[in-house]
Amino acid sequence: MALIIDYKNVTVKQTDTPILKGINFMVEEGSFVYLTGIVGSGKSTLIKTMYGEVPIFEGEATMLGTYVMSKKLKDRKRQELRRQLGIVFQDFQLLGDRDIENNLDFVLRATGWKKKQEIRERITEVLQLVGLEDKRNKLPSQLSGGEQQRICIARAILNKPKLILADEPTGNLDIETSRKILELLHKICEQGSTVVMSTHNLSLISSYPGIVYKIKDTQITDITEDFNRPFDMDELNEMD
Repeated sequence: MALIIDYKNVTVKQTDTPILKGINFMVEEGSFVYLTGIVGSGKSTLIKTMYGEVPIFEGEATMLGTYVMSKKLKDRKRQELRRQLGIVFQDFQLLGDRDIENNLDFVLRATGWKKKQEIRERITEVLQLVGLEDKRNKLPSQLSGGEQQRICIARAILNKPKLILADEPTGNLDIETSRKILELLHKICEQGSTVVMSTHNLSLISSYPGIVYKIKDTQITDITEDFNRPFDMDELNEMD
C-alpha cells in the first residue's frame, strides 16, 4: 500500500522546548489510525503539522507522497495541500451567520466548484451520507453538538479527500453520540479515505478497531497490540 504520511525523525518545538522529538510515523493508504495520549501530550500538535498549521523544526516529513512539510513550507504549497485534505475540528468551526447548505456551498466555491447544479448535488450527497439532509436550511446554532460534528464531517469529505484529519472529534460529545461519529468515520474510511484521528477516549477504540499510537514524553509508540486482546476498564485507565 502507498504511504499517505511518512515522518522520519521529526521534531516539533514550542519556543526552545520539544513537544515531539525524533518522531517516526507512517500511515498507509486506507488505514484508520488513532493518536492517543493525555491532554497536552502533543496529539493535536502532530495533526496540525500535517496541514501546515504548526511547523516542523527538523527531520523529514512527506504528506500524500508529494508535500514535504517543513518550517519553510510556502503558503502556496500549504494551500494546495489543504485542498486535498478533509479536516474535522473539535470546536466545529462552522460559519454561524449562514445555514448548513451555505456553509458547504462556501467550501465548494472556495475550492473551485462553479456549476450550481453540481454544487447542490454534491451537498445533497454528503448530507445524505451523514444523515442530515433535512438540516440543510438550519443554522449551526439550531443543531445539537453531535449534529454539528456530523456537518463538519460532511464538510471535510466534500472534495473526496484521500486523507481526513480529525482532531478530538468526539471530545465534547456524550458517549452515544461519540459512537455514532466513530461509526461514520469508519464508514468513510471503508469507502476509500484514510483517517487519522486523535482521541483520549480509549474505550471507543476497543469497539472501533484501528491502528493505535500513543504519544507520551515527546515520543510516539505503536500500541495496537494492546487493543487486540480482552481487557477491563482498569487497564484502559492505566493505558491513558
